Amino acid sequence: QVQLVESGGGSVQSGGSLRLSCAASGYTYSRYCIGWFRQAPGKEREEVAAIDNDGITSYADSVNGRFTISQDNAKNTLYLQMNDLKPDDTAMYYCAIEGVPAARYCSTVWHRREYTHWGQGIQVTVSS
Repeated sequence: QVQLVESGGGSVQSGGSLRLSCAASGYTYSRYCIGWFRQAPGKEREEVAAIDNDGITSYADSVNGRFTISQDNAKNTLYLQMNDLKPDDTAMYYCAIEGVPAARYCSTVWHRREYTHWGQGIQVTVSS
């Protein structure tokens, strides 16, 4: 059974930094996409950043240059380093993972709503 557990959220002032972690267990995919997603009140869930088993990353335009996604395969942990946070970054942040066929871009996995394993989410609040 796949389990994803997020940690590291909290409250920070505008311009500050946070690092989110997602401990993953129970998956056996040789090829996968794993990513961070967020949902603010009254808004749709959106993809923030994703990384595949080869380490190829993708970012939403709104966070490109401020956020960095990375993974530690030895620890089965996904990270999201968030710098220069803005009030618009306030949301519940989720990690998700899915096995993928060869040559599938992670953005395609999201657009096709193919992520089926999700964490419980963690709150990030940025005050101005």
